[in-house]
Amino acid sequence: MVGTMTDSDDRALLELLRKNARIPTAVLARRLGISRTTLQGRIERLERNGIIQGYTLIEATPQDPVRAHVSITLTPRQVSFVEKSLRSLPELRELHAVSGMSDLIAVLGAASTEAINQAIDDIGRINGVERTISAVILSTRYKLT
Repeated sequence: MVGTMTDSDDRALLELLRKNARIPTAVLARRLGISRTTLQGRIERLERNGIIQGYTLIEATPQDPVRAHVSITLTPRQVSFVEKSLRSLPELRELHAVSGMSDLIAVLGAASTEAINQAIDDIGRINGVERTISAVILSTRYKLT
């Protein structure tokens, strides 16, 4: 989060929106015990402060039926070049700097295992990538929604 929450009403509002982002403002205001005008002001402030950063559609069918985590070990002083190269991959969904045996973890998503395999091969060919270890996600057992 970019900004900071100021009070328990903000936290309660965000929790209600996490559970159901389509809840009408009149219902939100009633549940929080505040007026609709006050509620709208809070939402606008949370947007300005970067706490609410956008509104998105969560599709009923997954956009990426095949996903994989790729641990990437770099040669020294190559992180900037490798990161720039990875950002150009259309299959890249997330990129994390990590501690441990690897330097980065890339989360990939694609329509097929062939596309994931090609993306992993592409990562391995990037100058500065010493080694990759990949794990294709077979199923999701738990996801915080």
